[in-house]
Amino acid sequence: MDMNDILNQWDKVQADKIKKQKESGKNQVSHKKANAPTKEEKELAKSRLPDYDDENNKRINPMELWLRRYGTVDKDKMIEETEQRLQQNDRNHLRAMRIEARIDLHGLRQEEAEMRLSSFISDCQRKGIRKILIVHGKGIHTTGSDPVLGELVRRFIEHDKRLGMSGHPDRNMGGNGATWVIIK
Repeated sequence: MDMNDILNQWDKVQADKIKKQKESGKNQVSHKKANAPTKEEKELAKSRLPDYDDENNKRINPMELWLRRYGTVDKDKMIEETEQRLQQNDRNHLRAMRIEARIDLHGLRQEEAEMRLSSFISDCQRKGIRKILIVHGKGIHTTGSDPVLGELVRRFIEHDKRLGMSGHPDRNMGGNGATWVIIK
């Protein structure tokens, strides 16, 4: 069987199909647009989505109806928020951030310093402050080997879940006698 025989056989099969369709009364060509909804689909859509506002019995703009149902997504805002989160996690950016509030714990006992620090953090978090400076001193006047308040502040930062990254500022802001902290 060569290619010519195959094509002749194909033409014969196609002609038979057309003949059967004409005999059964079915039209081969549909005049319906592609992807157009059927009658049932149109009725279902009408029952689910009224095209009028119940309050005023006015017709609603289809775009407004769609926006009411699905809402909008502000992609620019999402991109800005993502960039902002990445920037906040960048350590260099955190170091360069301006200190928005400070507390000085010089001369306080450990219990009193811890209570003041906790209430200060709560106030800053409520006000939306992101970076704070805790001045605790270098412990020069401490009797003993280790500075008391510096160690207390370090432990407090490690255990408090409201606080994030921390570090020491440069020398003119207190150096090792102060600690900056990011509030989550």
